[in-house]
Amino acid sequence: MKLGRDFENRAALVDYLSAVFPKAAACSPEIPAIQGGREAAEKGLAAIDPERYRATRNQLDGAVTRLSPYLRHGVVSLAEVRRLALESGYVSEKLINELGWRDYFQRVYQRIGDDIWQDREDYKTGFQAADYNPELPTDLREGRTGLNCIDSFAHELKQTGYIHNHPRMWTAAYLVHFRRGQWQSGASWFLEHLLDGDPASNNLSWQWVASTFSSKPYIFDRTILEYNTAGYYCRTCPLANRGCPFDKPLPQLEQELFPNLPFTPAAFKPAPKTKRNRP
Repeated sequence: MKLGRDFENRAALVDYLSAVFPKAAACSPEIPAIQGGREAAEKGLAAIDPERYRATRNQLDGAVTRLSPYLRHGVVSLAEVRRLALESGYVSEKLINELGWRDYFQRVYQRIGDDIWQDREDYKTGFQAADYNPELPTDLREGRTGLNCIDSFAHELKQTGYIHNHPRMWTAAYLVHFRRGQWQSGASWFLEHLLDGDPASNNLSWQWVASTFSSKPYIFDRTILEYNTAGYYCRTCPLANRGCPFDKPLPQLEQELFPNLPFTPAAFKPAPKTKRNRP
């Protein structure tokens, strides 16, 4: 099919694509505000600050590049971003490292193809694959779990087509370890909405959290979440003072989530201490 290329404005483009791809339009009527094209990508390239990226990338308001949609669709290349980072004169090892992971995931995908949807290894959680629910929970998909953080991530995913890497990890950990859902259901859900979604980075990252492509499962606690979000979600969460499943130390969460494993203190680097619900 030869697609149209010339449109009076973005609204005309959206109407055209909705008519050509009605199933996709019916899946999600939201139109993300992210602009496509080389011009927008070049603005993102010019704004890269490798030193601030290194120092703040884990924070939700950190200096992440947001170039992943342009990388996903070939508007810019990994080599182009790497070259710019190296020429910046700032500390760029962390950014180069993340580009390397993206390249590695693509190479794994090139080799195994559709097996990207299969567990690469057994779970390291004390459970078998059959112990995990293959269906994505409806309350998670619709953003009504009652947890302000998780629900906000679900709505942001659908409305914007993008969420920060940490909320992706937290959402994945919530589904797989707190709700014991199969990672494949979450990976498929993400691919429905992410503008930068591709099976390589998406699926292997989900498997990293699940522990089927890593040495241990990834989990998080409320301290980690609050530190990296400045307490934003917890301030208005109805479960903040009672009922938050993340409001326990990591070793306790590890013991509760993975009761079949021999217990040893969780091997996670603790987040710096911070005041709860700070303004």
